[in-house]
Amino acid sequence: MAENDAGNLPGLGRLRLLVELDRLGTMAAVAASTGYGTSAVSKHLAVLEREVGVRLLAPVGRRVQLTPAGRRLAEHAVGILAAVEEARAELRGESEPVGRVRLASFFSAVEPVVLPALARLRERCPRVEAEVLEHEPEHTVDLLRSGEIDLGVVYDYSLVPRTVPPELSARRLGEQPLYLAVPADHGDAGRPVAVPALVDFAATGWIGNSRGTDDDELVQRVCAIAGFTPRITHRVDSLHLVNSLVGAGLGVALLAEWGIERDRSDVAFRPLDPLAGTRRCFLLARTGQWAWPPISALASALAECRP
Repeated sequence: MAENDAGNLPGLGRLRLLVELDRLGTMAAVAASTGYGTSAVSKHLAVLEREVGVRLLAPVGRRVQLTPAGRRLAEHAVGILAAVEEARAELRGESEPVGRVRLASFFSAVEPVVLPALARLRERCPRVEAEVLEHEPEHTVDLLRSGEIDLGVVYDYSLVPRTVPPELSARRLGEQPLYLAVPADHGDAGRPVAVPALVDFAATGWIGNSRGTDDDELVQRVCAIAGFTPRITHRVDSLHLVNSLVGAGLGVALLAEWGIERDRSDVAFRPLDPLAGTRRCFLLARTGQWAWPPISALASALAECRP
């Protein structure tokens, strides 16, 4: 993109530059993200300062940072830009949905939720093309904020709630109970377990997630309620491998319902009491994007296929 004269960029465009500076931190990063040269970004923001009549930027060495007024305007700008995008999407929404939607989902939601939703979407809206990527929630949030994807299926735990950035909004898809996975030959295999009774596993190795942090944090908090610090002996990404490690007697694990393999004869799944909370599933999109017809169509299909 060429370096436009500062006066040629509409006011909304200058607000976008301010939001990007707040998000990325440097003029150079904003320039790389938007395609404008660094000097053009600086000129556009100077015009914005004159328009609002307050100081938005302050020099810090060779860089600049937002003043308190600049940060506050950036917060307002997120809502302003989202409202404009929502209005535009609504006005474009009278015809049959057409376009590509990029969706990221965590692994264990793909088969029970995402695949049925894609089949329903293909039947209803054959001109909408869905692209699916598998990512942990933390990465999905980053991809949404950068604009690399349009929708994300993520999870958190009621004991480890996730903070949704202001430029994103969430819709609840459902929740799942939690289980303690133990070897099938364990004395209490298959019986419910109260959280305080987890102290019986204080000397046992626990299996954690090698990619995300939420699962480890859940184990730490649940075990803290029981009065001990867990010893994490294995960290793996594959849920199948988690089940196999448990079945081999190499540890125990906390798993949500979609992560357990009920057809295994070497693992027992003990329901945890409500004190351990639940895993909650959400659909995320950038604020103001829900009304765009392809996103709306896929979001509706996902909501209908939720457990």
